Amino acid sequence: MVREFSAGGVVVRQLKGQWNVAVIQPHGKGPGEVKGKREGVFALPKGLVDPGEKPDQAAIREVAEETGIKARLVCKLGDVKYVYTRTFADGQRVFKVVSFYLLEYQSGKIGDIPIEMQEEVSRALWLPLDEAVKRLTYKGERQMAAKAAEYLESHPSFASAEKRSAK
Repeated sequence: MVREFSAGGVVVRQLKGQWNVAVIQPHGKGPGEVKGKREGVFALPKGLVDPGEKPDQAAIREVAEETGIKARLVCKLGDVKYVYTRTFADGQRVFKVVSFYLLEYQSGKIGDIPIEMQEEVSRALWLPLDEAVKRLTYKGERQMAAKAAEYLESHPSFASAEKRSAK
């Protein structure tokens, strides 16, 4: 069985006093296809870790590529592991590990997706974190959003620092 290692980000930002998370709506064909449809799919930005790249660096890069925003590392949230069968190329079964990181929004406009990424991502948007915990399409990603919410709740000083840096 082939192994793949990816990394993704749960990017948080306070907007109007409420925590929001950056999500994407992918399009096209690929391993994340849900019953042949991509419309209505909400996912966290993520992608393969490049050779020589650390997973946290890959998460930050993927967030920038898929959402148009820059973010900084806060901490690792955990790993999501699953097996899928490639629907393209060789049709092999793949054991995949996706490491997710809590990231703090730094700059940029969400949805300002580079032209070369618009083939993979139809749009990026802010979703209230409590809503994302319910609306993200994939169970493992909903769990990562819930972990991000738990972190923010248990670290109230993070919220204060985030408010100061937004000014």
